[in-house]
Amino acid sequence: MKILFAGGGTGGHFYPIIAVHRALRAIADEYQIIEVDAVLLSTTSYDRNLLRQENIGFRWVPAGKMRRYFSLLNFFDALKTGLGVIAAIFYIFITLPDVIFAKGGYASFPALLAGRLFSIPVIIHESDAVPGRVNVWASGFARRIAISFPESASFFPKKKTALTGHPVRHAVTGGNPEGAYASFGLEKHIPTILVMGGSQGALKLNETVLSILPDFLKKAQIVHQTGAAHIKEVTARAEIILENNPSKSRYHPVAFLNEAELRNLSSIVDIAISRAGAGSIFTLAAWGTPAIIIPLSHAAQDHQRRNAYAYGHTGAAAVIEENNLLPHLLFEETFRIIENKVLRERMKKSAKNFSRPDAADKIAREIIRLALEHAS
Repeated sequence: MKILFAGGGTGGHFYPIIAVHRALRAIADEYQIIEVDAVLLSTTSYDRNLLRQENIGFRWVPAGKMRRYFSLLNFFDALKTGLGVIAAIFYIFITLPDVIFAKGGYASFPALLAGRLFSIPVIIHESDAVPGRVNVWASGFARRIAISFPESASFFPKKKTALTGHPVRHAVTGGNPEGAYASFGLEKHIPTILVMGGSQGALKLNETVLSILPDFLKKAQIVHQTGAAHIKEVTARAEIILENNPSKSRYHPVAFLNEAELRNLSSIVDIAISRAGAGSIFTLAAWGTPAIIIPLSHAAQDHQRRNAYAYGHTGAAAVIEENNLLPHLLFEETFRIIENKVLRERMKKSAKNFSRPDAADKIAREIIRLALEHAS
């Protein structure tokens, strides 16, 4: 069975593809499928090593963004997209995949258009509460549409749309406290705060946390995913801020959290302060972790803000808009939740109720069903 994955070069698109591919492999035996041959067609591999580990091939195609405002870059990006479509047509003509699973975004457009020309069955997944333009366009010919948030259902044809949730890797859930304490050198009897800026980090969020770091560390310990682009600067500034601070060992900045680290942290984090990417939200929901969600103010289609409020309305998280992200407000809101056991338990329950841990399995089964139908 040949599966073609298509999606943008961010963690929000990449990791759900990994989760779905793992689910495909796990359930292939039920359908007497000997081999799942999977390839990612995209503008970037994002994590080439992980693709190799998962036995997913990679095929590069160019593609460009289409901005909603006048820019000369639109002309050059249109040329890149045209070249990408031609490359995708040749690749699909040669390989003839059984099904295409696309995560949307401009990087998936060449594969989707080429797949439509060859009548390859398409399944799209929309991560956000407000869908991107490529997924809205592709919904016209996609066989199945999976959505993470119920709020996005109104944008798609009802008969072929299903609320599956967002595929979360099972490998980042179900950890043990001792592993987390050991790997980060954490203390056992004080609250643990996880700060996540998303796979790319978050400059404004990092700066706000640093500005109140000494106050935070009086009452808690922090694991801070800064993003690879910001780790050196954040670490250097923290060294200066905490130079003579007796609690400086409670601060743990990291560029990136791998699966084992995320899995173990899931068992001890008291509260997470996070951006509003769907991947981060659904991971925290799977953990049952109370959260403060801070949407990125300039995200496309304002999707992070819509994600944040969709999740916040469930009771699982508080939302602070980036324009209101003042240090004292973040500090007060964090400890308002940490120190209210009843509230924290209610938020945990709401997060678990929102979570859909079988999302990857549901999508994988539909991919297999369509692939077998196409092959027959």
